[in-house]
Order: sequence, then C-alpha cells, then structure tokens
Amino acid sequence: MSNITEVVNSVEDKLKTLLENYLFLKEENELLINKITVLENQIAKEKHLFNEIEKEYQTLKIAKTIVGGKEDRRETKLKINAIIREVDQCISQLSE
Repeated sequence: MSNITEVVNSVEDKLKTLLENYLFLKEENELLINKITVLENQIAKEKHLFNEIEKEYQTLKIAKTIVGGKEDRRETKLKINAIIREVDQCISQLSE
C-alpha cells in the first residue's frame, strides 16, 4: 500500500512540475509573440522610411545631374525619356 502511495505522490509531483513548466513556457511564448509583433511593425516602418529616403535620393540625384556636366545630362535625358514613355503607356492604357 505504501508503494502505491509513493507512486501516486511521485506522479502528482511530476504532474505539478510539468504544469508549472507548461504555464511558464506559455507565458514566455506570449511575450515572444508580442515582441515579434513589435519588431515586425518596426521593420514595416523602417521599410517605409527607407522607401521615402530612396525616392528623395533619386529626386536629388536627378536634380544634381541637371546641374552637372555633359555625362550627367545624358543620364538625366535618358531618365526623363523613360518617365515620358511610362506616362505615355499609362495614357494609352487609360484611353483603351
């Protein structure tokens, strides 16, 4: 009889330990999920900021090439022509 009681007590102790570990891990998992969400939001903001800075950089680069030398003017003309072609394509798609 004593042996059975010891086994039951042992199982209860192990079950209690298992439950404590489960609760701890569940809480830790929730914290990590929240941290992931925060970091994903931060990454999205950083990407948006990067895209804005990239657009500003391209605009400044074009402005600089207009003021720059002959080689820069050629690059600017090519970019302007590419933009004009893109606008023409948009107009033709709208008129269809």
